[in-house]
Amino acid sequence: MQIDRPDPAFTRSAASREHFRLAARLALGFVGLLWAVQLLGWGLGLERFGVHPREWIGLPGILVAPLLHGGFGHLIANSLPLLVLGTVMLQLYPTAAFRVLPAIYLVPGIAVWLFARGGVHVGASGLVYGLVSYIFVAGLIRRDRRAVAASLLVAFMYGALVWGVLPIRQQVSWETHLAATVVGVLLALLLRHRDRPPRVRYSWEDETEDPGDDRPGGEDARPPF
Repeated sequence: MQIDRPDPAFTRSAASREHFRLAARLALGFVGLLWAVQLLGWGLGLERFGVHPREWIGLPGILVAPLLHGGFGHLIANSLPLLVLGTVMLQLYPTAAFRVLPAIYLVPGIAVWLFARGGVHVGASGLVYGLVSYIFVAGLIRRDRRAVAASLLVAFMYGALVWGVLPIRQQVSWETHLAATVVGVLLALLLRHRDRPPRVRYSWEDETEDPGDDRPGGEDARPPF
């Protein structure tokens, strides 16, 4: 399979560099929001407002659970992955991000409320798993060097997260991880034609295209559009 090389005029442009800085600022801003919530709620037990499966009191947790963490250790574990993955997602897939980010934020919470074990489920790890699965699968099915490179980077840095979708550790919400992974994979398949950068065109590609022929009358064989 041929891997397309993005046009350097696009990837190295001033607009692309500014877009990267914006993506990094947005990802950093979200991580900062998580830290603000944790610091402001320190000692208040805000994690009790997470998702309580099949309990009416747990429904609001679908909206707020990704912002809450069981402690600073939990938050630290999610912060760097969210910064890296959020920047990659917003930089490489800006159009798809408007669909992917809301989906991996909300859908895992809904799935947890419907099907998960009892208890309280909190944390932004669902976002991490959704982003990892989207970026990894998108790199496998696209013929774009940047997407492939991002997929390999994610596999190298976060490949061990695959164990988090299995019911190995009872204190870990593997249901959230599994639901977010499924959502990320499905969206990577559905949105595979979005956010394709312009690619480099080589001279031999132009030569292999049919430029017309010298039929009698000098008619061009190409359609008139």
